[in-house]
Amino acid sequence: MGALAAPVLASTAPRAGAPVLAAAFPSDAGDAGRLVAVRAVVFDVGETLVDETRIWSDWADWLGIPRLTFMAVLGALIERGGDHLDPLRLFVPGIDIKAEFAKRADAGVPDDLRVDDLYPDAVPALRALIAAGYRVGIVGNQPTRAEAVFNGLGLALDFVASSASWGLAKPDPAFFARVAKELGLPPGEIAYVGDRLDNDVRPAAAAGMVAIFIRRGAWGWIQAGRSDPLEATATIESLSELPGALTASG
Repeated sequence: MGALAAPVLASTAPRAGAPVLAAAFPSDAGDAGRLVAVRAVVFDVGETLVDETRIWSDWADWLGIPRLTFMAVLGALIERGGDHLDPLRLFVPGIDIKAEFAKRADAGVPDDLRVDDLYPDAVPALRALIAAGYRVGIVGNQPTRAEAVFNGLGLALDFVASSASWGLAKPDPAFFARVAKELGLPPGEIAYVGDRLDNDVRPAAAAGMVAIFIRRGAWGWIQAGRSDPLEATATIESLSELPGALTASG
């Protein structure tokens, strides 16, 4: 399925007591559309569930770069479509990034996610969705070690994975195909929540999933600003809005 127009939201349920999103996707014939019930919600990690402020601040401190300078350069490189590791390459020409990760680990300041890096709305949203009967997964472009934070939350998640453990990274269509395979559901019954247009919203919609855009983090604000992406079924400002967005009437 190609890129989808923004669906109409309506209320339905896959089973008693479990609210879902019914997305009306126009057919190729241009008819009124068909309703697809979302049964699973899958989350990106960085700046969707995890506030990366401390992580980037630690890199600035490690390299001896003022934090404001580092963050400003990160934003400028995002605007140019750069890679998230480009600031390291700019500040330290010829840097061996893998070796630098190892140096930090040896120095007792590893580049690892922590539970206290989670946004305050992350765990409550995960719990609310699970309680409402949705199947919930977490996977983003992350190293394998990032999975430990979510596996340690004690939540009934359907799966926790990473690009490193899968050997697939967004925006590769194969990444989103793997999400559907993990859940054993057709793409149209899966909502993917993310902060980036290039890595999350557009490729998820192109894969036939219900793309939910959360407007936060550097990528979210730089790539979308105050606009609501056309490819997104819904735009939210906080994960606390997600359960409502999934059951809202259009």
